[in-house]
Amino acid sequence: MAEMGMGKGVTAGKLASNVQKKLTRAQEKVMQKLGKADETRDVAFEEGVINFNKQYTEGSKLQKDLRAYLAAVQTMHESSKNLQECLSDMYEPEWYGKDDVDSIVEDTDVLWTDFHQKLVDNALISMDTYLGQFPDIKSRIAKRDRKLVDYDSARHNHSSTNKGKKGKDGGIKITKPASLLERATPVWAQGILSAHNIAQSNLSRNQAEDELERAQKVFEEINEDLQEELPSLWNSRVGFYVSTFQSMAGFEEKFHKEMGKVTTMHDYAANDSDELEMKAGDIVLVVAFDNPEEQDEGWLMGMKQEDWIQNKQSALKGVFPENFTSRL
Repeated sequence: MAEMGMGKGVTAGKLASNVQKKLTRAQEKVMQKLGKADETRDVAFEEGVINFNKQYTEGSKLQKDLRAYLAAVQTMHESSKNLQECLSDMYEPEWYGKDDVDSIVEDTDVLWTDFHQKLVDNALISMDTYLGQFPDIKSRIAKRDRKLVDYDSARHNHSSTNKGKKGKDGGIKITKPASLLERATPVWAQGILSAHNIAQSNLSRNQAEDELERAQKVFEEINEDLQEELPSLWNSRVGFYVSTFQSMAGFEEKFHKEMGKVTTMHDYAANDSDELEMKAGDIVLVVAFDNPEEQDEGWLMGMKQEDWIQNKQSALKGVFPENFTSRL
């Protein structure tokens, strides 16, 4: 009779086989918990699984916090952009440096965008790739556990099937017929029936042995792979975390340096004869005012380092706005 279809790729026979496997595993686990069946244990592997679960938990938390950090960067970007655009709109066209203000707005937006994208490309994507391998390994660990139960069950079944009293010559001792069929069988046919029982017994032992070999082979294949992967994965976490944090720290450092250049090291064109004209990248030595009362708030007196090295005391001094520079 044809098997009844139970859906795509599933048959009644397959479903019954899966149900039987679950029942057999459940029975085996109960027997093991009751101490009526020994359980194969591998302490080193169990410790590896503990480390695996810890590594997965810690990695998932790091991924969550990294996403929160990126969301905060995105929020800061939007806030900075809104603030810069507001200041630019308020900065009247006739005021000095209007073009510089507009340039700062544009450059700041570019830096925030670049900073966020680099974090995504070099930290978040790496984090996602790193964690992406855990679900498959977790699934194979669960499969190994199931196959180990199958192996133990087959081992116990094989042991039980091979139990029996054996004679001194190693042969199996045949007991007297006990069933109604055997008692009703003529004496001359009882030998044939006994031979049939022996054949059935041998068939059961052969089936148990084949089942044990298959279960052992399946278990050992997946077990060997995991025995190599789990320690390697555990050891890889250190290098991955170090490289991730180094990348983030490097991007942050570069971002803040570039931001400092955008907002303070741009060129300053002198408007009066007493002012010091500066180009981006110039190093200015700050000196005291001859008359401190002449110093206006936000202005400093200085000379270019290069000019001082070449001309010493005759180097040109002048005042300059402090907000166009950053202290070294």
